[in-house]
Amino acid sequence: MEKPGFVTAKRGTLDIDVPEGVTVWLRQPLDGPVMIQYEATVVSAGGPNDRVSDLNSFWMATDPRSPADLFAQPRTGAFAQYNSLRMYYVGLGGNANTTTRFRRYIGAATDRPLLPENDLSVARDPSKGIFANKPQLITLIASGTLIQYWRDDKKIFEMTDAEPYTHGWFGLRTTRNHMRVRHLRVIRLNER
Repeated sequence: MEKPGFVTAKRGTLDIDVPEGVTVWLRQPLDGPVMIQYEATVVSAGGPNDRVSDLNSFWMATDPRSPADLFAQPRTGAFAQYNSLRMYYVGLGGNANTTTRFRRYIGAATDRPLLPENDLSVARDPSKGIFANKPQLITLIASGTLIQYWRDDKKIFEMTDAEPYTHGWFGLRTTRNHMRVRHLRVIRLNER
């Protein structure tokens, strides 16, 4: 957590209400092929952090400095501190719900490749942004070379990764936001 905020888990709901950046990690590493699903609601109800922005996912994340333990390297929650990871990342509704981006982080402190087709404008297509106060089912796939990101029943991103990340950690990322997450499921998939 970058600044003090609230991350609580009660009655099956993870409630994240923060004034700056935070990443909430699943403690167990995952081995692919895997599907990760969760339902997220970005809250817009007049609270101090109720900003419709940054419903972000990290999956299959590892740190080249400590590949066996993502948590061996301390982080403050500032977004730039994740640049050195190897992982898949989607920022749904980033930059105040104006962009949705997919990146394959390569473990470089300053290089975060972004292909033009993976940089979507929410202004041009509002269906690619966050819907406030509405539960959204997020599905992340890492199945061999097939990498996908779905929201509800719509596939937003797909790539064939010639050198796929086949194991690592899953995290939820946001900043200046209030969201609720429920129904997290991790499902082992059959080999492709």
